[in-house]
Amino acid sequence: MKTIRRIAKTELLTLFYSPIAWFLIIVFFIQCGIMYVGQIKSIALTQELGGIGAMFLTKLTSQVFLGPSGLFGHVMQNLYLYIPLLTMSLISRETGSGTIKLLYSSPIKVRQIVFGKYLAMMAYSVILVAIVGVFIISGIFHIQHAETGMLMTSILGFYLLLCAYAAIGLFMSTLTTYQVIAAICTFIMIGILSYIGGLWQRIAFVRELTYFLSINGRTQKMLMGLVTTNDIVYFLVIIFLFLGFSVYKLKDGMQSKPWTVKAMRYVTVTAIGLLVGYLSSIPGFIGYYDATYYKTNTITPPVQGILKDLGNEPLEITAYANLVDQYYFLGDPDSYNQNLSRWDPYMRFKDNIKIRSVSYYDSALNNPYLFRTYPGKNLKEIADQNAKRYDMDLSSYLTPPEIRKEIDLRPESNRYVMQLKWKGQKAWLRVFDDVQVWPGETEIATAFKRLQNAKLPKVAFVTGDLEREIDNMADRDYKLLTNAPTFRYSLVNQGFDVESVVLETQDIPTDISVLVLADPKVELLEAAKVKLMNYIRNGGNLLIAGEPGRLAMTNPLLKEIGVQLSDGLLIQESRSEPNMIKGEITPFAATFYKLLEKAANDSMRVFMPNAAGLTWSDSSGFSVQPLLKTLPKISWKRMKPYDPEMMMTARVDSTHRSKDETEDRPFPGRRQKERGLITFSPADGDVKGPITSVISLVRKVNNKEQRIIVAGDADLINNMELKRYGAANFQFSTAIFRWLGGGEYPLETTRPDARDKKLTVTIKQINVLNIVYVWIVPAILAIFAALLLIRRKRK
Repeated sequence: MKTIRRIAKTELLTLFYSPIAWFLIIVFFIQCGIMYVGQIKSIALTQELGGIGAMFLTKLTSQVFLGPSGLFGHVMQNLYLYIPLLTMSLISRETGSGTIKLLYSSPIKVRQIVFGKYLAMMAYSVILVAIVGVFIISGIFHIQHAETGMLMTSILGFYLLLCAYAAIGLFMSTLTTYQVIAAICTFIMIGILSYIGGLWQRIAFVRELTYFLSINGRTQKMLMGLVTTNDIVYFLVIIFLFLGFSVYKLKDGMQSKPWTVKAMRYVTVTAIGLLVGYLSSIPGFIGYYDATYYKTNTITPPVQGILKDLGNEPLEITAYANLVDQYYFLGDPDSYNQNLSRWDPYMRFKDNIKIRSVSYYDSALNNPYLFRTYPGKNLKEIADQNAKRYDMDLSSYLTPPEIRKEIDLRPESNRYVMQLKWKGQKAWLRVFDDVQVWPGETEIATAFKRLQNAKLPKVAFVTGDLEREIDNMADRDYKLLTNAPTFRYSLVNQGFDVESVVLETQDIPTDISVLVLADPKVELLEAAKVKLMNYIRNGGNLLIAGEPGRLAMTNPLLKEIGVQLSDGLLIQESRSEPNMIKGEITPFAATFYKLLEKAANDSMRVFMPNAAGLTWSDSSGFSVQPLLKTLPKISWKRMKPYDPEMMMTARVDSTHRSKDETEDRPFPGRRQKERGLITFSPADGDVKGPITSVISLVRKVNNKEQRIIVAGDADLINNMELKRYGAANFQFSTAIFRWLGGGEYPLETTRPDARDKKLTVTIKQINVLNIVYVWIVPAILAIFAALLLIRRKRK
């Protein structure tokens, strides 16, 4: 070991007595300084300007250090430029000058030469890590509640990557006496290891091997705060392989052995490395450490409990990918390992999850434009064209008759879908038409619960009197809310079962958790009323949504619980849609669901077109809580008829408005035309806001808590409003059904908001940091290096 240390010391002195080592340190420091200062300055500007941008500042540690333009993200992308310049002379300098022969003839062993020079590179890498550490310490002071655990694991990943690159560069320097060629070979080898993960992904065995060998993305988990043993072992294997190759390459130069013996040495080293790598990648052998404050890389405890309930029985996941479907790329063989990584958080707690993929082609039932896009072509011709696009042969895909013989996917519109199997039970897991696409923790955990035959809440929707339909995508209906497979927040994807019930011919099912009566357009028959009354008196949970102008359809039933939809129409000051109410979520409603609480904290509103106010009696025996209210000062209840064609703007005569109240003020800074202007008129019986439009009622019936929600607007959960951008309607709809259904579904998988939301430095202080990090410190290093090199040259 002393010999190794002496060789390392000598190599370091040689390195620092040359300009290249100092040049790289100075350039590296400047690069880190520019990236760090640039990131925090951008955030500080947003923070000091305030407004809506400052409201969404979060996860600042990731923004400053880990994003594509963050310090680690940028430095690691360019790290391959530094290491080859350092390693290119490690051995090639000795072989080129002939000093390697002196080393061969000395009592020093070859492995001591290799390990000593590698130890010198490890020490130099520590210097680079120390430079990054300067900015990490700055970040800890400059970011309030910085994710220190994540930064420490990032440092670990950065150092391991440096060591792996150094081992590669050391081996390349043994192959040639020319330093430039050694550097070029190092570039090439790093490039090969970076891109090999995308090669031969359609061959099952080979893709496992190439994916393991790929160095691309190996530090990603560590950058996010998650350390896994298989990632650490990977870097150790790469170091072992290239140091082993280096030892045997030097031995080849001093020993006369048959080529078969020499080849077997390399094969043995490779086999040992791959075997260790394979064993370390077996799910049951992988260890994990989540260094983040809120364990954001770990599935939540409730989901861990659900996986534990699955026991030791294997879980099979079969993904069906339709070649002509828009989401086929998820099932493309090239995406196999990417899909596998999506299941890593679950395999951490259940290591016998088996995943397979089935590729086929069939009509894309959810894409009516398929044949218009390919005019004159039949399904097979379209599929063949798509197969050529993916560089595949159509014969490798199941035909429509073949896939239908195995499984009929037409009820799922032949979209990309996953079928889960466990103990003979089956459940569907879908992808969704949103930005995230892949199912989240809530949807996956819900599918697991379906496998366990858990008792899921069932919601029945009354139909038969022109109520809102659950199987229709018309704007006024409720398909998105209830059973749209492609909508993430549809009840069927969140742990509910839904059905329709015609009260004229059917009894109310006894196994339902919630009954919904939404905006009947005709008066209910007496038999239906009796059934509803009995349901209420027996303590059933209920949602009743009415509409202004049709009070006679719902008020007789609401009288039973002491609630009434009031006459008139709710109006909110607006330049274009006075009848569009933006309901304020009450603190009580926010307790229903974490997502709704977050929406309320972000001042999001629930949009309600044509809503009625609610009144209730305190002697009804229910505990009543408002859930939505109109905004004060800019809303009122209008008693005169409303004509949307004639009255396009609304205004309350008030000179005192808060920022929230003036967000939709009509034509600010301009004089308003009186024609078509709706104004608050006490003489006409108008009532000033805030006015309650949605309430909850609770009472005890037969030792059971009865929960009822009454809404003065049935449109707030219709297909149109659930698609409205920037509204909190889908959070509100999910929350009220969670409350009505007992509070278990949707499953609670939310995490606390990130703590690192604020910088503790100002723009002026950052400008000073820029001078220090980009100019002063590099200048001091440059002066010190120059003095050292000049002194060395004189000696």
